Amino acid sequence: MSCVRPAAFLRTTLPLDLSTLTEFDTGRYHSVWMPDHMVSFWPDALWTPEFTDLATVSPSPHRHLDALAVAAAAAVLTERVPLATSVVDTVRRHPASLAQSALTIDHLSKGRFILGLGSGERENIVPYGFDYDRPVSRFEEALQVIRLLWDSDGPVDFQGAFYRLDHARMDTEPHDGRVPPIWIGASGPRMLDIVGRYADGWWPAGAWTPEQYGEMLGAVRESAQRAGRDPMAITPCFVQVCLIGDDDDALAEIARTPLVASFLLQVSAQVLRRFGFDHPMGEDWGGFHDIDPALLSRERILGFLDRFEAEALLAIVPHGTPKDVARIIKTYVDAGLRVPKILDYSAMAGLDFAAASAARVRETEDELAALCEGRTA
Repeated sequence: MSCVRPAAFLRTTLPLDLSTLTEFDTGRYHSVWMPDHMVSFWPDALWTPEFTDLATVSPSPHRHLDALAVAAAAAVLTERVPLATSVVDTVRRHPASLAQSALTIDHLSKGRFILGLGSGERENIVPYGFDYDRPVSRFEEALQVIRLLWDSDGPVDFQGAFYRLDHARMDTEPHDGRVPPIWIGASGPRMLDIVGRYADGWWPAGAWTPEQYGEMLGAVRESAQRAGRDPMAITPCFVQVCLIGDDDDALAEIARTPLVASFLLQVSAQVLRRFGFDHPMGEDWGGFHDIDPALLSRERILGFLDRFEAEALLAIVPHGTPKDVARIIKTYVDAGLRVPKILDYSAMAGLDFAAASAARVRETEDELAALCEGRTA
């Protein structure tokens, strides 16, 4: 692809399928992204045969594996494609441990590992007793510790608000003299500023229009410029959630299925108001920051589904045929995007939809390639 290359997702849930790595390693994909969760966003109350036939083949949506461990396995099963965590938070793992793990996987992959980091999400942190106070400040300090350990010769000392190093050392040399790139998931002003000062790549946690994506990317590049870094050296990425279907009737059916509808739980009431809709969870709903899958009761989920409007979901999520969705993603490319991951949420509509999703995503990637090359697929 001339102006954009897609990324692939490697699911880090059970059952784990590493056979897809063969296809991902052919040169088609810019990189393989591996999510890192303790739990998923889908509420427990929805993961039952009453609401989805996916529950008949998996007892839980939360059967997650450690992304760094899966990345190590992928490193020895591939030869050319870069491997990225998307993303590991800096709350559950100490930055010294992250620094060592990243160097380890980079050696296993012969220099193909990308350490994707974020400040964390409540559902992965609070239930396990981790301190989620001041996550952005903690995140920046963790980056400082990682860089210090990677860049220093011999023992180092560090005294911060969250971390302390006392004559600490990391003598493991980087593979081929180069430390792993750091990519950061970020959307808020403080996090975007941190991206510009520290990151080699960037994902927004939410960009609902190409104009918003371009504004965020502009903030990242301005921060990099102020820090004396090359703003164009930061790779612009995005997980593009979309719904791909054969026609309008199919898309309407997909949007009404409970698990697909539940995507709106990841969207704040403030964002939804910008598109002219009231949020089914109420005017104060904070989006994915407010999700605790175990605590969203059946009664609350039923109320959500009763108030859900498919039009609200379709207003914020790119949808249509592969050609339609490719045209929409191209507008993000025009705003600066270079590495999209096309995430077809219609796979959550049920087993039949999931079986067809991979082929539709691949067709959308091909359509996007044709648009970027100025031709018709």
